[in-house]
Amino acid sequence: MSNDGVNQGRRRFLTGATCVVGAAGVVGAAVPFVGSWNPSAKAKAAGAPVKANIAKIEPGQMVTVEWRGKPVYIVRRTQEILDGLNGHDEMFRDPTSLQSNQPAYVDGVTRAIPGHEEYLVLVGLCTHLGCAPMYRPDVGAQDLGGDQWFGGFFCPCHGSKFDLSGRVFTGVPAPTNLDVPPYSYESDSVIVIGVDQEGA
Repeated sequence: MSNDGVNQGRRRFLTGATCVVGAAGVVGAAVPFVGSWNPSAKAKAAGAPVKANIAKIEPGQMVTVEWRGKPVYIVRRTQEILDGLNGHDEMFRDPTSLQSNQPAYVDGVTRAIPGHEEYLVLVGLCTHLGCAPMYRPDVGAQDLGGDQWFGGFFCPCHGSKFDLSGRVFTGVPAPTNLDVPPYSYESDSVIVIGVDQEGA
C-alpha cells in the first residue's frame, strides 16, 4: 500500500513537470510566430514619418532630410523668390502642376501648403531618371540661362532644370515637376514628412 502512495506522488510530479516543460515550449514557439506579424525595424524605418526642425533654416537656404530612402529638400524661400514665381508660365511644361505628383492640399504654383508658402518641400529626385538635382539659387547664372534663370534646381546628368517651386522647364528630359511628398506642420518650427495635412 505504501508503494502505491509513492508511485502516485511520482506520477503527479512527472505530470506537473511535463506540463511545465510543454508550456514553456509552446510559449517559446509562439513568441517568434507572433513577433513575425509585426513589421521589422527596417520596414518601419522605410515608411515611418520623419520630423524636420525648420526653425534654423536661413532665408534662401536648403536642407536635406531622408524619408523612405529618398532625399527630401526643404527650402526656405524669401518673399522676393515667391514674387518671382508668377508671370513666366511659358517657361514651364506644367506651370500650375496639373500633371505632377503632389498632394491635393498643395498650391499648384508655390507648391506649398497655403499659409506656409515660405517653405518648399520636394522629393530631391529628378523625374527623368531619378538623379539628385543640385540646388542652384543663383539668379542669372550664365550656365543655366542667364536672365531666364531665377534660381532653382539643375540636374547635371541630363540637363533638366526646375524653378524654386520644383516646376520643370520646357525642352528638358524630365517629364514632370519634382514630386511633393505628403507633409504637415506639427508646429511653426516642425514639419512632419509622410503625414498629410489635417483637414485637407
